[in-house]
Amino acid sequence: MDAQLKARAEQAGAELADAPAEEILRWAIDEFGPKLVVAASMAEAVLVDMLSRERSDIPVVFIDTGYHFAETLGTRDAVRHQYDLPLISVGPQLTVAGQDAVYGPRLHERDPDACCRMRKIVPLDRALAPYAAWAAGSRRSETAGRKEIRVVDWDARRGMVKVHPLANWTDKDVARYVERHNVIVNPLLSDGYDSIGCGPCTQRGAGRDGRWTGLGKAECGIH
Repeated sequence: MDAQLKARAEQAGAELADAPAEEILRWAIDEFGPKLVVAASMAEAVLVDMLSRERSDIPVVFIDTGYHFAETLGTRDAVRHQYDLPLISVGPQLTVAGQDAVYGPRLHERDPDACCRMRKIVPLDRALAPYAAWAAGSRRSETAGRKEIRVVDWDARRGMVKVHPLANWTDKDVARYVERHNVIVNPLLSDGYDSIGCGPCTQRGAGRDGRWTGLGKAECGIH
């Protein structure tokens, strides 16, 4: 089954390489139906809005790390209220206090990879497990490490198809869509934060400059 899914992902990645974002997402919905899930970081709700215009039964997953800004949780709650979609918040096994008790306080400063693994990667893996494909809002323009992402790809570690409908989009494309459809946006984006993650590891900055500053880290490992 994995071999068939992988071959289908590779074929679709080639066929849809230059397709509009809506067409890429529509392909994923038609191909996988309720076996598709969308992951949202709640920086803005572009992909959620796009999904809501196609289907109302595809779930949206948000990882509640316990370290999020209040504005990010508020954006999640606004998205839940605005859209008729199942929105699932998933979290790590340990609370922040529990993690501090086991691993010591401020693990995110001493071993940020371990913190991300426990609070982001493991919860997301658990949430994605029932599905055959997942979609995310990653874009090539965001980081050097994302320059090669395909609109449809094979997630080998999870054994799933991964879809990036917005892979070809620029910041201007996102802004145009937000304005055209009055999409919910995290207010931190208007307060100097170009990229928003957990509170302790996010500062104001252009691009990804405000993420894990001084820690030699550019990605949490989800992607």
